[in-house]
Amino acid sequence: MLGIDRRTVRVTWTVILILLLLLIVYRLRETLLIFTVALLLAYLLWPLVEYLDRRLPGRSRTPALAIVYLALVALLIVIGVEVGSRVIEEANALASRVPDLLTKIQRSTAVPPSDHSIKATVLSAVRKQVVDHSRDLLALLPEAGLRVVSAAGRAIFIVLVPILSFFFLKDGSALRKSLLDIFAEGEQRKRVQQMVADLHILLAQYMRALVLLAASAFVAYAMFLSVIGAPYALLLAVIAFPLEFIPLVGPLTAAAIVLLVAGLSGFHHLLWIVIFVIVFRLFQDYVVQPHVMSAGTELHPLVVIFGVLAGAQLGGVAGTFLSVPALATLRIIYRRLVRRTVVAQVPEA
Repeated sequence: MLGIDRRTVRVTWTVILILLLLLIVYRLRETLLIFTVALLLAYLLWPLVEYLDRRLPGRSRTPALAIVYLALVALLIVIGVEVGSRVIEEANALASRVPDLLTKIQRSTAVPPSDHSIKATVLSAVRKQVVDHSRDLLALLPEAGLRVVSAAGRAIFIVLVPILSFFFLKDGSALRKSLLDIFAEGEQRKRVQQMVADLHILLAQYMRALVLLAASAFVAYAMFLSVIGAPYALLLAVIAFPLEFIPLVGPLTAAAIVLLVAGLSGFHHLLWIVIFVIVFRLFQDYVVQPHVMSAGTELHPLVVIFGVLAGAQLGGVAGTFLSVPALATLRIIYRRLVRRTVVAQVPEA
């Protein structure tokens, strides 16, 4: 009819539906981010909940969940008391020294007006850039404070994440069964079930690996900076901990912050920090990470870089954080679909 091929119509509608779905996802990205973070937190707590659930009497998961959540709150309180107070002291000390540090930079980089050597020219250019950017930074501090205050209005999201994680842990099996019930018994349901199982293992191992990598970064930075006597060692280690969750950009940012703060504070052994950062990154990226990361997250570096850049452009820091698991998920779906196509094309003997 009208010379329109049915297959062309199906492909066209499929493309339109996919574009519409992507538009909806983009519009709801903040809400989806909350649910995604809650799901990842649930996968982080899931092994402990499963361990306790198998050993506690009764068929309900609520006792195991209550124990895990109480233990998590207690752990956060202990960390806040033992580490938080010292970190706050170091942060306040660093903030109070910022004007003096900027003045010291201006004096140390000042050169006589009559000196026209290459070294003097370079130092003069560096001094000008540091002074200009430091003034811009100091001018932005009040605005940054207002942003922090306004962000406190979103504290409800911080409360929502553990609540949603609780429901994911409590009713995860029922939610997975409801998803599978959408598909009728047969090859398609079996394929979706296998895909869900792969994603389940991927997310559980990925979150466990991230925590182990971040913890190793915190311990390594804290121990090394304390041993060499670098200023604000614990504060810098605490900063490096969450940045380890962000692929590529996070570790580089942590290293830059450590070198900047140490240099501005007058620490004279920056070369030792540079050597430590290089050795630690090699050990972390090529020894620790391959052992703790799931095989499902093995992505080519070019793919990871593209995902990180695209995630940063679409969702900022959150998009960068979610880029690797999103790409790994697409990889699992693609491999399942390709395997199905290859199996379907193999002629029977």
